[in-house]
Amino acid sequence: MSKTTLKTASVLAFERNLDVSDAYLWQTNSKTQANSKTNDTDSADNKASARSPVTIKEKSVRGTISNRLKNAITNDPAKLDAETEKANLQKVDSASLDEQNDTLITRFSIKVLPFTGKPNVCNDQDYQQALEKVVADYIQSQGLNELARRYAINILNARWLWRNRVGAEKISVSVKCNDQTVSIEDAHVYSLKNFDADDAQIKQVANWIKSGLSGEEFIILYIEAHAIIGYGQEVYPSQELILDTGSKKSKVLYRVNDRQGCEDNAGMHSQKISNAIRTIDTWYPNAEFPIAIEPYGAVTTMGTAFRQPKAKMDFYSLFDNWVLKGEVPEVEQQHYVMGVLIRGGVFGASGKE
Repeated sequence: MSKTTLKTASVLAFERNLDVSDAYLWQTNSKTQANSKTNDTDSADNKASARSPVTIKEKSVRGTISNRLKNAITNDPAKLDAETEKANLQKVDSASLDEQNDTLITRFSIKVLPFTGKPNVCNDQDYQQALEKVVADYIQSQGLNELARRYAINILNARWLWRNRVGAEKISVSVKCNDQTVSIEDAHVYSLKNFDADDAQIKQVANWIKSGLSGEEFIILYIEAHAIIGYGQEVYPSQELILDTGSKKSKVLYRVNDRQGCEDNAGMHSQKISNAIRTIDTWYPNAEFPIAIEPYGAVTTMGTAFRQPKAKMDFYSLFDNWVLKGEVPEVEQQHYVMGVLIRGGVFGASGKE
């Protein structure tokens, strides 16, 4: 079948190749941890006992009216006074370190699965053959080095701590794979704005990721960060999306169960961690900062899609032209397209306009 008659499969889906777990939040005292590292007589159990889970507590707060009010109220001092006298009562979840602890510990794992370009589901075998050939040609000509390196940088720079990274005095990160461990003393040495860094630690983590994506070996990475944020300071787990408008809480934080079955332990969604690790796209038009790999370059917090179909720089335009027409995009856009496939998703053409 010629390329001119090839059509995008109506059913087409890819599984994610970077399978990220939820992150568990713990806490400790930096001085206690330092002492345990230098004291060889301490057992593993004693060192573990220096840690305790970050728990979620409920607060009832009386806030002030601070939302934008109608002009009829703001222009009338009496009405404004009456409005601001109203109590803004709220129930919210919060999480903080204990008063004797100054360090947040965050732990999660990443399973790196082989990336061959074979879709999880595809109802058109001719299309699947063309697709797998495109991916095979990319791997042979470009390799997985650049994607793996960028993922590695985002692991080591602790971008995935999100707001917990802001204001941290120091963040140490360790990445364990099999019986090897890569450790860095301070994640701040790696920029969040670019991917220029390339040292021995990055190379090692990137090689692990590349080995997993290429199918050379089975790879699971165990990542742990220690962020010194201050005694008793607030911690920022994931926040739950509450679809029930009758909820009595205005903010609900994500809970995970620990080994003792406690249901109030704080955690971060795997989706939130994954989004940070795939924030590697600096190839979109007029790029000023990295954004997460997304089909339309969507950044919901900014309400902007940085890859517009009108400019033919979105995933579907680049992907379809590459597979169906043989129009090979520039190398940077090849990296982007493969990043979307590694991200996973449903990409079939329904035939409906």
